[in-house]
Amino acid sequence: MTPSDHPLDAALREADLIHDGAALDAAITRIAAQLDLALAGTRAVLLTVMQGGLPFAGQLATRIRAPLLLDYVHATRYRGETSGGELHWLHRPRIALQGQTVLLVDDILDEGHTLDEVRRWCIGQGAARVLIVVLCEKRHGRGVGLKADFVGVEVPDRYVFGYGMDYHEQGRNLPAIYALRT
Repeated sequence: MTPSDHPLDAALREADLIHDGAALDAAITRIAAQLDLALAGTRAVLLTVMQGGLPFAGQLATRIRAPLLLDYVHATRYRGETSGGELHWLHRPRIALQGQTVLLVDDILDEGHTLDEVRRWCIGQGAARVLIVVLCEKRHGRGVGLKADFVGVEVPDRYVFGYGMDYHEQGRNLPAIYALRT
């Protein structure tokens, strides 16, 4: 297989650029400032939802001035596919969440099934407050009613990839967000 035959290359040829790196950088800086106001200098647990939330959470954490504890959760419904199934837990955080403010950081709020289950789990662990922080959000009316507390950008109701979101487990490292043409 030559590099030009790679499935990600083909997807990029059939995709539209939705948000470039500069727009995402500005959105992350804005969210960090909003979080600093919301936290008012109090410590929080920044809980990255792996794997998609990693690029966003890494950039976000470096811009928050409030003290942070860093941990992650790995729960997935996609497993390399383009549509979700049953939630599968791969890792739960090691930091005790009892009494903590938790920043649940993920790449996207789509229908919200995964984030809602992880949020409920955090509350069940005794978190004092769980704030949902997403790089992007799809607005389409098919969700579970979960609302993010902090949103970077909106994306169309199409399959999106880049900046943490994958196209068949590839493209998470792209510095922009793309959407497949319908």
